[in-house]
Amino acid sequence: MTCRFQKYRTGLPITGCGGLFSVNMLYHVFPEHTYRKVYQAWSEGQPANFSEKLEETFQGVLKDMGIHSPQNYMAFAAFGFHPVGASVPWLPSGVRVGLPANFNSTPDNMVGITNRVVLINGKPVEWESTSGAALKEALMFSPEAQRFALARKVAWLQDSGPLLHATVAPACLAGACAYGVGVKQVFGLYGGSAVLRAVVSLLALALGAVSYVLASGAVSQRLDCRSDWCAASLSQDYAKGGLEFYDKLLSRNRTLRTLMGPKGKQMYAPNGNLFPASLLMLRHAPYTTRRDKITSLLKDGKA
Repeated sequence: MTCRFQKYRTGLPITGCGGLFSVNMLYHVFPEHTYRKVYQAWSEGQPANFSEKLEETFQGVLKDMGIHSPQNYMAFAAFGFHPVGASVPWLPSGVRVGLPANFNSTPDNMVGITNRVVLINGKPVEWESTSGAALKEALMFSPEAQRFALARKVAWLQDSGPLLHATVAPACLAGACAYGVGVKQVFGLYGGSAVLRAVVSLLALALGAVSYVLASGAVSQRLDCRSDWCAASLSQDYAKGGLEFYDKLLSRNRTLRTLMGPKGKQMYAPNGNLFPASLLMLRHAPYTTRRDKITSLLKDGKA
């Protein structure tokens, strides 16, 4: 049994890494049949559409960013309150960008917000209440903030964000396997106790898991900051839109902290940042940090 395992000890990690990468990239390779089906917004049993004005905004962002193949960026109406996206531009399927319904809203017409039932703790939000009005205000973005949000999502896709995320898990698994094999060879464990080899393998896998959590968070934060910089550096209007975007996110989270009660206090800090799931899982840069970086960009005249 030991000889048979050693015979395949190279093939098994390669297969495992390839499998992890394939699973993580699957819905990015076929975004129309996977990602879009998950995030598609529906209205009266039919896929929802977005307004022509929002389509013009999206195409204007692609033009401002100098996208040479805008046909590779296909938009659809997504549920939720922020843009979403999948795939990478150079794949044959192109990318899919979900445009949220609240981006259709204006101060005079709150379509996309008040015509939706938003449940918090199992109860619909009363939009005319004090907290409901605050949430409604936080979900309505100016055209500049909308363009910034769309631009940062496009920048994230341009930087192959999905591909980088998909690479983290197999890279950490490969590192853990290499570490385990190296330790066993150095201490001559392949000819010794199977129990010791099992202990080393478990330690290597634990190290790989910790590495994955840290590396995944580092990649996410790097991509967040990079996407913000790409969007905010387009112009001062984009940068000011970025400030509004993050101010509204912080305001929304503070309102949700109140509306959700004890659960909200577990999820959101008093300033509106998200509390991490654990000390190791800092998956995204704090909103306040990202807002401050845009402020610095404006002060330095780089926007």
